[in-house]
Amino acid sequence: MSAIVTAAELRRSRVRLFIVTMLFLVTTVNYADRATLSIAGPALSKELHLDPVAMGYVFSAFGWSYVLAQVPGGWLLDRFGSRWVYACSIVIWSIFTMMQGWIGFFSGAAAVTALFALRFLVGLAEAPSFPANARIVAAWFPSNERGTASAFFNSGQYFATVIFAPLMGWIAHQFGWRHVFTVMGALGIIMGLIWIKTMYGPKDHPDVNEAELDYIKQGGALIDMEGARDGKASAGGPTWSHIGQLLSNRMMLGVYIGQYCINTLTYFFLTWFPVYLVKERGLSILQAGFVATLPALCGFIGGVLGGFISDAILRKTGSLTLARKIPIVGGMLLSMAIIGCNYVDRQALVVGLMALAFFGKGIGALGWAVVSDTSPKEAGGVSGGLFNTFGNLSSITTPIVIGYILSATGSFNGALVFVGLNALVAAFAYLFIVGRIQRVELRAS
Repeated sequence: MSAIVTAAELRRSRVRLFIVTMLFLVTTVNYADRATLSIAGPALSKELHLDPVAMGYVFSAFGWSYVLAQVPGGWLLDRFGSRWVYACSIVIWSIFTMMQGWIGFFSGAAAVTALFALRFLVGLAEAPSFPANARIVAAWFPSNERGTASAFFNSGQYFATVIFAPLMGWIAHQFGWRHVFTVMGALGIIMGLIWIKTMYGPKDHPDVNEAELDYIKQGGALIDMEGARDGKASAGGPTWSHIGQLLSNRMMLGVYIGQYCINTLTYFFLTWFPVYLVKERGLSILQAGFVATLPALCGFIGGVLGGFISDAILRKTGSLTLARKIPIVGGMLLSMAIIGCNYVDRQALVVGLMALAFFGKGIGALGWAVVSDTSPKEAGGVSGGLFNTFGNLSSITTPIVIGYILSATGSFNGALVFVGLNALVAAFAYLFIVGRIQRVELRAS
């Protein structure tokens, strides 16, 4: 029997591994473009004379539009499919990223307004990205591989810092902060063109074979989710009734709360962390770019490990609930190590605690696997959009709250406590609100 299984595996194509690699690469560029402002921030704020509160609002500009556009972006994905909606998203957000390098032509309030507007437009364009990732994973991967696949593409957010924080720090140091935006914008446009040439749904991909299609379908992949629409509208689309049912589902509400709190950690690292290293710990912008890679690398390792742990628990226990909750709750409790930075002075200990916190955050960052597990087949994009709406409210609140804490206290101590307590609330939400994790069945409209 084992010989038969081995022969079947040998016949099976591995296109889904290429698909998740593309998701990883696009997510890496996505998060690198989000982080451009944090790397350029110290020099930019000095040149434009921005105080912490003003920087907090500029950091938050991305979040306002990103949150507002999540459900519309999810609807577009369900209506037109992921391939072309995502391609347009990549190219457009990259153009707006590149344009941020032109802020130097303005001064004073005009510069701040233009920067806020461009960050707002980047958030608007990026809105469909993660709901599309979740839809594609749900379409291409069986249940017992979904945690690893979701963790792998999601770990691109950490890999972005590992690869691009030193590069962007070097560019800012050698050529000025404006070129951080132009280089990263150009890279994104190239990635968008590659996406158009290589990405298809399971039934449409030229390299997938029947053995792989049968394997992923029998394992629970929703292979009909990504049909051959090529930008043409499907017959229907999600309705307000579907949205209402998702919002009234206790499991989903717990997941939404948890993701909001988990993303508070993400947006601290994406916005204020390099500023913390420069202003609180006395590093140069070039040093901060390199130092930021260690917590990011630990987050990347934790992210991939969390997916493997989750899928291993699923194979061993058959319980989707245990498989997702154990890494999430454990990872969030570990992330509270960030508070310990308030009680140490040596830079090595600070970076070590930050790395431990980000490692825990990586292990617990399985929210998108949960979305792929729970989203109704009729509204996968909208479900992901709602999840990302709640999760990314923290992209608005985190930079602003920390900006006010800094303005009021002159220290990051309260900010780190704020971030650590959010990790505790995320663990609580999954333990006591979410309940059993299962796919939502929608009632007919």
